[in-house]
Amino acid sequence: MIRTQTLKSLLAQRILIIDGAMGTMIQQHKLGEADYRGARFADAPRDLKGNNDLLVMTQPEIIAEIHAQYLDAGADIICTNTFNATAISQADYGLEAIVHELNLAAATLARSICAEFTQKTPDKPRFVAGALGPTSRTASISPDVNDPSARNVTFDALVETYTEAIDGLVKGGADLLLVETIFDTLNAKAALFAIDQYFDHHPATERLPLMISGTITDASGRTLSGQTAEAFYISMAHANPISIGFNCALGADLLRPYIHALSKVSALPISCYPNAGLPNPLSDTGYDETPETTSKYLGEFAANGWVNIVGGCCGTTPAHIRAIAKKMSAYKPRIAP
Repeated sequence: MIRTQTLKSLLAQRILIIDGAMGTMIQQHKLGEADYRGARFADAPRDLKGNNDLLVMTQPEIIAEIHAQYLDAGADIICTNTFNATAISQADYGLEAIVHELNLAAATLARSICAEFTQKTPDKPRFVAGALGPTSRTASISPDVNDPSARNVTFDALVETYTEAIDGLVKGGADLLLVETIFDTLNAKAALFAIDQYFDHHPATERLPLMISGTITDASGRTLSGQTAEAFYISMAHANPISIGFNCALGADLLRPYIHALSKVSALPISCYPNAGLPNPLSDTGYDETPETTSKYLGEFAANGWVNIVGGCCGTTPAHIRAIAKKMSAYKPRIAP
């Protein structure tokens, strides 16, 4: 419970900063197929370009540099490069067998970079969030419009692959677990069940604090599986996370009503790490908003007393996180009603 207590104490003192986009930063390196393969996977039968999670093994210096840039920009929490490090998602590349190794390597790498920065500034401890993405399948929605009952994944299969990832993240040194970009609440329930079961089966292991972050997919104001912000909160609160909130899909301006709605019902601290606005292929980052714009919107959230953890998702860079961190220094964290 030490890490949970530490984080809760910090959340009561100030607004914490989570890092920005990993994929956006990787894209700037313009890596080719050979870069993704490295020596170990040179003979892999499928194309591996685009498998960003694999870079923790084939290009670890690039991922370490990105982590360091976000920490230098002011991030308190950095996420492991494991958004797609589950057997379900890695099956696209034929790499299901290395899922545990991917999570272990990603957490170990992030832990080492965090340790360096914490050593430099002991009064500002840095934390590794073990990222558990939504996978590339949905347990609630049929992939076949002609068969509403069809499913391409089961709850048990999700639990199994999440458990494998969790073990790697915990053993690699993650400080907390982040169930993120939730578009299907049933997928998230599988992740939460896997987390509970894992720590029940490993009583000697410290139970890590938990962050939960959903995704409002469009102007309907609902997750892909149909829940409003309030319903999503009620579905997730039983897991007793240290925070609940939203990320991805929308920029901060469009997320405003849903963060506001969440702030009115949540007894938990609230996180918000939006995209840098809407996609724009002519932009250097592929998204519209500048660091000044994103930080302005999040500053308004903080001024209204809506948030406890903020950062960035797709399209955000260390420049965005630096601007956000500077803006947040003027505000106090949200106090739950």
